[in-house]
Amino acid sequence: MSPANEVRKSKAERTSEAREKARLIREAQLKKDKRNKLLIGWGIVVAVVAILVVVGLVVTTTMRQNAPIADQGPTPANANIHGGVTLLAQTDVVKLDPATVDAASVGEPPKAAPAEVVAPGAEAEAGKPVKVVLYVDFICPVCKNFEAQYNQQLTSLRNEGKISVEYRVLGFLDNYSSTNYSSRAANAAACVVNESPEKYAEFIDSLFANQPAEGSAGLSDDKLKTMATDIGAKPLDSCVDGKTYRPFVKFASKEAAAIGVTGTPTVFVDGKQWGKGASAQTPFPDFLQAAITAKG
Repeated sequence: MSPANEVRKSKAERTSEAREKARLIREAQLKKDKRNKLLIGWGIVVAVVAILVVVGLVVTTTMRQNAPIADQGPTPANANIHGGVTLLAQTDVVKLDPATVDAASVGEPPKAAPAEVVAPGAEAEAGKPVKVVLYVDFICPVCKNFEAQYNQQLTSLRNEGKISVEYRVLGFLDNYSSTNYSSRAANAAACVVNESPEKYAEFIDSLFANQPAEGSAGLSDDKLKTMATDIGAKPLDSCVDGKTYRPFVKFASKEAAAIGVTGTPTVFVDGKQWGKGASAQTPFPDFLQAAITAKG
């Protein structure tokens, strides 16, 4: 039918068609709005569930990390009962068998700082290299500065056989993170010396190089484990997750406090504390060299 022969619709018909078209458009928009509301609603539900899961994981992790630590537990192989691991030349450490420690047996810290701190097992030994004993905490920025200044010198002297360097790692600054990072990092270091003693010195370097800020949560356990395997140490999963050497760290920290160690780093050279008393104004390299010279 040509346009000229088309039946012209009445005004009422045209109005009815326009109303029907408008109704269909409104219904389509309503369906679209309803569908969007449902999607938004489900999106909110999914987001809330995800948030609850994350919160639950955070709370669970925090509770696990801050759970009470037993007083009694094993020392790692190659560590002494004072919390120390002794580095010799190159990657060698003093080999020691595991033992057991009990933090409940340690006395309370002195009420007044002693005039002289006597560190057990730190005294000079005849016929042996000069013994350097370092009480450190892995979140302690002053410890990191000490390492930055003197680690190269200490390593050179170790490799020459003139000194040994014993790290006694503490959990003194657990309150400076929300996850007891000091003790967690110390536990990871103990796991390394037990499983891969030749990697211990390198792991200490890595911990200080990646030191988190005081007041932060610190590095996660997964990060600590990855850092160990990245340098070639054996996997630490069960040791870190099981907090195997946290009682050992607890014991070492309590013993250090009991003898009068109040901060880190605290440094002894053949049993004499550097930076206190007569050595208060003596630079560490001079203090160390005097001991090496006296040893002959």
